[in-house]
Amino acid sequence: MSNGRSSSLPSRYGVDGSGSSRPTIAQCFARAALPALRIVAGFLFACHGAASLFGILGGAHGRASGVVAFAEWPSWWAALIQLVGGAMVALGLGTRPAAIVCSGSMAYAYFMVHQGTALLPIQNGGEAAALYCWIFLLIAALGPGSAAVDTLLRKREPGTRRPASTSPLPSPIPARR
Repeated sequence: MSNGRSSSLPSRYGVDGSGSSRPTIAQCFARAALPALRIVAGFLFACHGAASLFGILGGAHGRASGVVAFAEWPSWWAALIQLVGGAMVALGLGTRPAAIVCSGSMAYAYFMVHQGTALLPIQNGGEAAALYCWIFLLIAALGPGSAAVDTLLRKREPGTRRPASTSPLPSPIPARR
């Protein structure tokens, strides 16, 4: 080619130079991975909140009653954030703001509850708090992905232009001009 590029388009577009524009298995997995991570992490986070607020699923850890007292700082508020924020993230509704709040609550939990005991999460029992913090920060940065209420609402809003892709990943099929 005269433009100095190779004869095939980059593989990230799913074009192998043979005229096929089918996405690769890796690209399909990459598109499904973010929504799957968001749904699973949000659901599990909401389960922690439900356990603490309602005493279900084994109840609140370290509580004889299995329930956190109403409005008790910070436990009840953390459980409320876990339940509501986790459900919002799992559904993909207000995903970025909800994920930021969830991430911040886990950063607070790590530094106020766990970090005083020892430096590393493996030593202080803060692995779950650290992982949730970083997972929710990733979700806030990348967005909800394709299988989300936010994405469906954005598609249905009349008079607004929808971005070419709601995924931070490159499109597997190049747009036609």
